[in-house]
Amino acid sequence: MRLTGLIDNLRQTQDYRSLLEALKRSARQHRPVIRSARPYVVGALAQDWAGPIIYLTARGKRVHTVAEQLPVWLEDESRIHRYAEPTPMFYDRLAWDADVIRERLNALYALMDEQHTVAPIIISSARALMQRTLPPHLFRQHSHLIEVGQRYKIDELVQDWVNHGYEPVTMVIEPGTFTRRGGLLDVYPIHSNAPVRLDFFDDELDTLRLFDPATQRTTEKIRRIAIPPAREALPLNTPPLAGHLAGWFDGLTQNKDDVHTAIQDADALEHGAAFSFLEHYMPYLYDAPISLLDYAPPDSLLIVEDLDDLRDEILSLIENAEANRENNIATQQIAPDHPVPYVEWETIATDIERHHVLHLNITSLADLEAISVNERWFMPGERFGGQLRHALSYVKDKRDAHETVIIVSQQIDRILELWQEQSTHFAPKLDSITEPLRNDSLIFISGALTEGWSAPQGEKPLHLLTDAEIFNWSRPEPRRRTSGHARRGKLPESDYSAWENGDYVVHVDYGIGRFAGLRTRVVEGNEREYLLIEYAGTDSLFVPIHQSDRLTRFVGPDEAPPRLNKLGKPDVWIKARSKAKQAAEEEARELLEIYARRASSGGHHFQPDTPWQHELEASFPYVETDDQLRVLREIKRDMESPMPMDRLVCGDVGYGKTEVALRAAFKAVMDGRQVAILVPTTVLADQHYHTFSERMEPFPLRVESISRFRSKAEQAQIIDDVANGDVDIIIGTHRLLSKDVSFKDLGLIVIDEEQRFGVKHKEHFKKLRSEVDILTLTATPIPRTLYMSLSGVRDISMIQTPPEERLPVITHVSSFDPKLTRQAILRELDRGGQVFIIHNRVRSIQTAKERFQDIVPEASIVVAHGQMNGKMLEGVISAFTKGEYDILLATSIIENGIDMPNVNTLIVDRAEWFGMSQLYQIRGRVGRGAQQAYAYLFHAGGNRLTEEAKVRLETMAEHAQLGSGFQIAVRDLELRGAGDILSTRQTGHVASVGLQLYTQLLQQAVKKLKGEEDTGAKPSHEQERIIIDLPLPAYIPNDWIDEMALRLQLYRRIGSLQTENDVEMMALELEDRFGKLPPAVTGLLYQIKVKLFAQAINATSVIKPREHILVKLPWLAAVDRDALAHSLGDDVEVSRTAVELAFIPELWQERLLEILEALQEGLPEQIGTGI
Repeated sequence: MRLTGLIDNLRQTQDYRSLLEALKRSARQHRPVIRSARPYVVGALAQDWAGPIIYLTARGKRVHTVAEQLPVWLEDESRIHRYAEPTPMFYDRLAWDADVIRERLNALYALMDEQHTVAPIIISSARALMQRTLPPHLFRQHSHLIEVGQRYKIDELVQDWVNHGYEPVTMVIEPGTFTRRGGLLDVYPIHSNAPVRLDFFDDELDTLRLFDPATQRTTEKIRRIAIPPAREALPLNTPPLAGHLAGWFDGLTQNKDDVHTAIQDADALEHGAAFSFLEHYMPYLYDAPISLLDYAPPDSLLIVEDLDDLRDEILSLIENAEANRENNIATQQIAPDHPVPYVEWETIATDIERHHVLHLNITSLADLEAISVNERWFMPGERFGGQLRHALSYVKDKRDAHETVIIVSQQIDRILELWQEQSTHFAPKLDSITEPLRNDSLIFISGALTEGWSAPQGEKPLHLLTDAEIFNWSRPEPRRRTSGHARRGKLPESDYSAWENGDYVVHVDYGIGRFAGLRTRVVEGNEREYLLIEYAGTDSLFVPIHQSDRLTRFVGPDEAPPRLNKLGKPDVWIKARSKAKQAAEEEARELLEIYARRASSGGHHFQPDTPWQHELEASFPYVETDDQLRVLREIKRDMESPMPMDRLVCGDVGYGKTEVALRAAFKAVMDGRQVAILVPTTVLADQHYHTFSERMEPFPLRVESISRFRSKAEQAQIIDDVANGDVDIIIGTHRLLSKDVSFKDLGLIVIDEEQRFGVKHKEHFKKLRSEVDILTLTATPIPRTLYMSLSGVRDISMIQTPPEERLPVITHVSSFDPKLTRQAILRELDRGGQVFIIHNRVRSIQTAKERFQDIVPEASIVVAHGQMNGKMLEGVISAFTKGEYDILLATSIIENGIDMPNVNTLIVDRAEWFGMSQLYQIRGRVGRGAQQAYAYLFHAGGNRLTEEAKVRLETMAEHAQLGSGFQIAVRDLELRGAGDILSTRQTGHVASVGLQLYTQLLQQAVKKLKGEEDTGAKPSHEQERIIIDLPLPAYIPNDWIDEMALRLQLYRRIGSLQTENDVEMMALELEDRFGKLPPAVTGLLYQIKVKLFAQAINATSVIKPREHILVKLPWLAAVDRDALAHSLGDDVEVSRTAVELAFIPELWQERLLEILEALQEGLPEQIGTGI
């Protein structure tokens, strides 16, 4: 949505023109403007002020709001830069968030960049403004322009990037990183929207190519690019600093973790290396206290929302900082002479005075009213409190007075429909207004703004109405955008997790073995790489790359290591695989019987959406993601069909599944049916009850909940009302499955996190599936539900898009650290938030409370756990939600679905007690609002931490990005096994063949029983093993890609290619990403191409035993071999078992492909595989 066409209304007023002239003449002007109209004023000034604009506000939340609203009034929103607040408190030795560093450096670069076509607009808060930063002369000195055709020494270039804060990585995905592969350099400049690939010919830069970090493929060629510093703290001249701090480091007497940390810092400083905590030492690195304002050129315009508020906030932050300094010196967190890390208020005030300044503050509405009518630019919009007809009457009056009214609403269709009912005046509905309007315009816009305003003066009075004025709705607080890089597709190799030595794998022909790494072997003078698999005893198998698709990671029913097969006893493996196939076919029959019962049962045919349905959906205060809208369409289509719905909605934590369920439930009630919402915990039942009740309050329906939070008498009454049909939606735990609960007309069951229910409950759900519509929600995608869905037995909908620029949770994993705990809690409380602490042992939770109370005596702590009396637990949750306590210390009862946007710090005590999926769910309880959220996963440390627990916690730290639920669920399966998601009879078969092969067998069985033709490539267990042994090197050289894990992932991708076109595209991708293909890679891809042809013609092998190349074909005895030989050419002979091609060194490769292609085209129909 753009409203730039309205800017001229302001620019043409005499008051605005006078202000503009006054700003250019003198340094300071004061023009009171209400908060909602300030982005509009900035939009006008952005068209008329030639230099940069720096917008200063007291608090970070306001920065987010202004930054979200401002693009509406700008033609080019790329001008906007947030100068973000560092996450740690002053004097805390904590790492800065990478996105914060990038946002700050982007803003500084925009001010330094003299090549910009339009001046930047920087938005900053007091906290961000006062943080000391890199001096401008050093920023300029360490920024370099890279141009095609220039000569560079690659080693020096790489060292420069390291010195400038760029981090060497295996693959460039994030800004501020780089990698080197021979003559290729990939780097992601912090200001760029995409990384760039530098391709050298000797030391001359041959090409510069932007590439997509998701696919790693080139998107555009460019001629030049600037590479500015990637850190505010540059590791320059750090050895003297290490020497200065040496005495303090040596004198540390606190715990050994602090000493170890100090040693690491000293070592990094001594060697001039960038490290996570370098910004903590920034005040030592630069003598002068530099702030954002030192980057502002003389023609900058500073717009200050409220100078008094800005000053008070800075002075308060300084007071808190000095208290923190004293505490950190006392606890040996910082040296006694640690320099001040912020710029004093006096310096900032002086810097502000040096520039052109516009003050916008209004201290009260009384002050606004005291301003003469002729000087009022804006007044708050009139409020209508949801009385739409009153609002439209107001609009009509303004329209009759030839004044312009713009209505911006998320319910614009509803408002426009009412307008058309009561007025004959045509009013358009537009997406944007980009051209100037005539005086008496009335326009309806679908969109969202925080608030509206009235500009009553001038030749064109203008009134902007939003949902805030019409419905008295507050627009949800905006979430901070993450520097434009947050939403990426998955990497090409992400589906091929890197195996590590010792991982158990399954070979479809030989059974379960242990992966032992990659091995290079020379065969008849040609070098090749193999996957080495160890079997029982001393057996080993070298698997060529073209057969890597026959290997999968082993996932069993539990953590127990599987029994390895023996290569010398293939019958044992074949028998196990056969039994598993038989079991899969039996399960497929059972699943299809349920499906058939659903299809023939003649379920309820729900009617299309009602006007009330549209009204409910329009009341959603957020913008739905495309995924949410698609999933809703799929659900409604199911509900409106006569067959009972059985749909699984799979979406990550906080991706909007509850809203989808709420709309489905409302649709069922609008058709006169009852709805049951089943949840795994009492706390979640209460949460859903309040959410559903609040959203449905305007409509004549009844929502109830049944749980321990209700007395027995209340439960009995609710159960009676449900049976009588007086309750429309009932929300509860497994209590709803009790025999005494009956429904008058049940139409829909919503099951939240089905895997959390017991076996008996799941069996009960299975019976219901053929009777009523069932909608299942899960945030933990588990293979069993996925493969059932993919098999066509159960429908699946995926919500994969994060809502409204949601931020990833910054995750810290370490042994328990009381000082870090205190810092984390105080930081959250200082910004007005609350904290979750999870301690999953009821018997010791009171002791834990005392321990945490000692750490933060100033904080109020309340305890919640599942063994509490229902009313007491309800009271605790309610009091915490109302903000009566700072910290909720709880067991894992808050794991599912709890939505408290004010809680943005999570501390998990003894995180090793939890599984990965459980930790992921718990972490999802924070980061649901506008604030950056933090999760601290503390473990016992030392020898008490098992290797499995260590891997689980490392995985949690690695998968902190949005949408990580699936990767975490799969990794959890690999570690803990699949026992939780298997039936008893499945367990033995999965133990003998692995989950992935059993899944493939089940999918094939379902397709076979449903009579579906398999048009795609056959799964590996149905393909015959093909031997390809040709005189070519076939591997990825170490000097081309030196990371073994990446080579392995690429091998598995290459081995899984399905078509000749896939091979060609892979060759193009590899050359684009890694440079010119070495002969060994060309040979590897050639072998894959030969394998695909061989599969298509049912060949068993393509080999070169002596002076011929043999293509062995078992069906040759059944065809006219003379005719076949004649059709293939004089250099080919055809026997009963093989097609023989004479080996000519320079020509054989192309000729072999010609023959294989000819064989495929002439393959008798009864022999072909159709692959």
